[in-house]
Amino acid sequence: MISPSAEATTQNRPLRIALGIASAGRPSILRETIDYLTGLPHQAERLIVCVPVIEDAAGLAGRRNVEVFVGSRGLTAQRNRIIRAAAADTDVLIFLDDDFIPAATFLPRMAAVFAARPEVAIATGEVLADGVLDGGLSMQQALEVLDTAGEAAERVADVYNAYGCNMAVRLAPVIAHAVTFDEQLPLYGWLEDVDFSRSIARHGRSVHVEGARGVHLGVRSGRQPGRRLGYSQVANPVYLIRKGTMSKGRAIAQIGRNILANVSGALLKDRLIDRWGRLNGNLLALSDLLVGRASPSRILEFGTPSPREMPSSSAAAKRR
Repeated sequence: MISPSAEATTQNRPLRIALGIASAGRPSILRETIDYLTGLPHQAERLIVCVPVIEDAAGLAGRRNVEVFVGSRGLTAQRNRIIRAAAADTDVLIFLDDDFIPAATFLPRMAAVFAARPEVAIATGEVLADGVLDGGLSMQQALEVLDTAGEAAERVADVYNAYGCNMAVRLAPVIAHAVTFDEQLPLYGWLEDVDFSRSIARHGRSVHVEGARGVHLGVRSGRQPGRRLGYSQVANPVYLIRKGTMSKGRAIAQIGRNILANVSGALLKDRLIDRWGRLNGNLLALSDLLVGRASPSRILEFGTPSPREMPSSSAAAKRR
């Protein structure tokens, strides 16, 4: 257990830490990550997994140190299911993508920050390498990055939002203020981490924790149709502006970067990403904005999504 690293206590007891992983359609990746996590020297009190169908957790059901829940499909709905499962006996819940590989010191470092700084409501660690940027990393490559990373700093600084691939939240304010992931952001929940971070940051600090390190494999399960994600790249920021969880300036900059990346990628014939599909989705969302019908949930009208269109986090897409 990691409690020795958390000297400060809640009601004279060490903080209880849980890990939560939402996954869909990637049982082998999920199992590899779980095998790694359960082999670390510092363990959380609970390891909670939520999948839309039990087959997505193949090889995990029945394992003594893993709790598997089946919930509604969609990153936001699955993460809400994890919150409900953890609420009764957890102080800090750390959401990890199913392909995020934390360093051995990640858990005790996060635990120490939450124990020493009761004003911290949400925190995110250092991503030393992100496979989303170059087609994906293997577990072996991730371990090599962690092994050669050198000395880690231990600074804590305020940050606008946590990065969804590794996001630790203090559950007391989440429960007290009924903060949830917005299930109006369907499927991969594009920008769900920004929305949740800004919602909980009203009740405490949002910080970046140096020394809490990890590698995001950014595993791609084949070439994904981009129309849905392209639509979300425009509709979701606009929705968050209206909701008040994303500033207009940040949202417009985000939309502009994504459209420019898709135009550039389409012209340069990007082989890793369906840039034409994403650009088509961008233009459709802009058209819908003009007639007043743009909505994050509209992507559900674009046919039945496959598991490949269910990334473990919007974080992966956001980096591209």
